[in-house]
Formats: sequence, C-alpha cells, structure tokens
Amino acid sequence: MSDIPNDLQYTESHEWVRDNGDGTVTVGITDHAQDALGDLVFVELPEVGKQLAAKDACAVVESVKAASDIYAPVAGEVVTVNEALGDTPETINSDPYGEGWIFQLKLADTDADAGLFDAEEYQQVVEDEA
Repeated sequence: MSDIPNDLQYTESHEWVRDNGDGTVTVGITDHAQDALGDLVFVELPEVGKQLAAKDACAVVESVKAASDIYAPVAGEVVTVNEALGDTPETINSDPYGEGWIFQLKLADTDADAGLFDAEEYQQVVEDEA
C-alpha cells in the first residue's frame, strides 16, 4: 500500500500539494505515482515565472519504463523549482513527499484547492485504479 500523508492534498493525476501557509504551495508526485513509474532517470522542470492554469501539463518525469506529464494541481505562477532533481531525479523515488518535491506555485486564487482530494479520498482513487 502506498504512503499517503494526511497533511497533503492530492489530484486524480497523482500530484500532491502542500500549503506552505504564505500563499504558495509545493507540488510533487505521490508515492503511488513514483512506484508505478519505477526508477526515475530524468525530470523536466517547469520554467520559473510561468503562469499555469489548473490541470496544465507543466513538467515531465521520465523513468526507464515511461515518460509522464506532471500537471499543475492549481492555478498560479511557478516561483521555485527543485534544481537538485536535474542531477538526482531518483530522489523522487526515495523521498516523494520531502526532498523529491518538484516545484512551488504562488497561488492565483485563494479558492485554489477546489477539486483537490484529502488523503482518504485519494486512497479511494488509488484503490479504484487497482
């Protein structure tokens, strides 16, 4: 069973969202997603300053098995990217909710978490796929 922290929110496409409490959120992919992809070998990060709408494809993770788009879970501006993933994309495999974060967004809308799942709801999404 995948690790699904209770303090995060989730998307149907397996991104997680952490509210940083300052109008920004940190985004990564879930333990379930990294496990399904396998060993990651490359991460294409979004461009800092890029304006994203919710559900925009904005990054790519590549494993030995497949490449997968990462989608913006909410609307906002990319303010920071995890440059370390350029050298060590496998960090997403080993620490998807910590050092394996992918980017941070400055929220465009205070109502931005509409459509996100809590841990229990996301667990149901994962189970429904199985």
